[in-house]
Amino acid sequence: MTPFGEAMRELRRRKGVSQKEMAAAIGVSPAYLSALEHGKRGSPSFDFLQRVAGYFNVIWDEAEELFQIARISDPRVVLDTSGLPPGHTAFANRLSERIRNLSAEAIEAMEDILEKATFPDNDRG
Repeated sequence: MTPFGEAMRELRRRKGVSQKEMAAAIGVSPAYLSALEHGKRGSPSFDFLQRVAGYFNVIWDEAEELFQIARISDPRVVLDTSGLPPGHTAFANRLSERIRNLSAEAIEAMEDILEKATFPDNDRG
C-alpha cells in the first residue's frame, strides 16, 4: 500500500463508504481505486485528486496534504544519478536492492537524516 492508498482508505473509513460506492461517485472503476490503494498503479492525475477532495469535502489544507501524499506515492520510483558523483549512484543502487528488507525504524531514521540534510542548491538564499 502507498501513503496515498492509506490516506484514501482512511478517508473512506471516516465517511463509511466502500471502494465500490466511492468509485461510482467519482466516476472510476472499483478496480482502479483498489489498484491505487494497493500500490499497483502510479500517481493519480490532478483531476482525480480534485474529484477525491470534492467527494470527501476536504478543506484546502487537507486537500493540499492529500495532493502532496499523492506526489510521493508512486510505487515505481526512478532515480537519475547521471552527472552525480559515483558514490551517489552506488548509494541509490544499494538502496534499491535493500529497501524491501529495511525495518520501519531504519526508514524512519533515513527520513530524519533527509529532513536534516543541507542541500547546497537551497543555501544560495
